[in-house]
Amino acid sequence: MLIDVGRRLAASIIATRLRGKHKATFTPHMDDGDNIIVINADKVVFTGRKRDQKVYHYHTGYPGGIKERFGEVQILDSKHPERIIEKAVERMLARGPLHRQIMRQSARLQGRAHPHEAQNPVTLNVAAMNRKNVSA
Repeated sequence: MLIDVGRRLAASIIATRLRGKHKATFTPHMDDGDNIIVINADKVVFTGRKRDQKVYHYHTGYPGGIKERFGEVQILDSKHPERIIEKAVERMLARGPLHRQIMRQSARLQGRAHPHEAQNPVTLNVAAMNRKNVSA
């Protein structure tokens, strides 16, 4: 399944599709989800003042090694802006062996071109899923 992020962060939709909760055959202890390709991951924008105020914390593993990164300068404008989507989806899934297996099914890419064209992925239109986006 191919998801074009464009200007909206669809992490909850990606997490649901990876887990397989959209299917009638959903089983909590099995991996029933789809493989997801996220393109245009570098075009994600934050709403409101999150771009200036959102802080991501991580720990180096050493005593007193808690570090922080800010949304705009150190992540979105860096070499790997797709990590915002990766971490958002990763933190929506339960931890454990199934979590690691599910995360291997997702690919985050920055541009429009991707190496998975031979698999003929189906595009998921996230904007059409919202009933408020239907014009009269």
